[in-house]
Amino acid sequence: MRLKKVVAALGASAALASGFVLGSGAAAAAPGCPSLYVVAIPGTWETGHDKEPGPGMLSGVTRGLPRNTEVDYVTYAATAFPWEGEVYGNSKKEAVGNARGLIGAMAARCGATKIALVGYSQGADAAGDLAAEIGTGLGVVLPDRIAGVGLISDPRRSPTDIQVGPFADGGGAGGPRVGGFGFLSDRTRTICAVDDLYCATASDDFVTRFAGFLAQSSEANPANIWRYQLEAGAIVSDLMANGGVSVLQSQLTESANQERAKNLEEFYRSQSHTLYGSYRVDGGQTAISWMHNWIAGMA
Repeated sequence: MRLKKVVAALGASAALASGFVLGSGAAAAAPGCPSLYVVAIPGTWETGHDKEPGPGMLSGVTRGLPRNTEVDYVTYAATAFPWEGEVYGNSKKEAVGNARGLIGAMAARCGATKIALVGYSQGADAAGDLAAEIGTGLGVVLPDRIAGVGLISDPRRSPTDIQVGPFADGGGAGGPRVGGFGFLSDRTRTICAVDDLYCATASDDFVTRFAGFLAQSSEANPANIWRYQLEAGAIVSDLMANGGVSVLQSQLTESANQERAKNLEEFYRSQSHTLYGSYRVDGGQTAISWMHNWIAGMA
């Protein structure tokens, strides 16, 4: 009899452990759980501490998803400059932390619910960082809980990321993520307009790449020093392979600065960063409608 009790206790413990590790068990049967949970992170200035979570660019992505889908928008500082209250690095860190909290809470409540991440601009930066965290086994949930990750104008886009639509040269101004998306690489899609400088910075534009690195590292988190060193080292390595310091100096001359200012003015005037609602990517679909349909198919 005592042996049977021990076996029964071990069986119960194993069942409980499988519920935590594999996301099965009682949590899967919890009432009110969606089949798909979408965490959406808006872009710079689209939300903020003094605003309700607003969809902004992502409204067309999350509107009209299947009824068995639940959507939450992440509220964070969504700023870029010190005079706005938070530097870019701290603002993005807050977005990552808040999104991580939403995912963790849903995973704990609903063991069978799949999760999708979607972000635009600074929100794509944050969503991509969180996806990389999860995909490399360091996240709040196991990679198999994530159904997909959609990034629109990701400032950390890597040339190796799976891109939807016309191919954009270069990469994100903030540089690629160390280690990439790991086990989420096959479930991550990025969309970048060919003339959107936030996500399509030329690989040989070292001034912009260094500026992007400084924005990313403005968080100044000692725990990330190793990552900052690797990212800075990658830029320096590319610089040395393409002519060294003399090339950087040539990009800092008065005429080069004037040309860069002209190009930036043309970029902002083109509004390419804000036209994803009309930017065509696949079969006549816009970036927004494609992302909506892709996520809807996960539900």
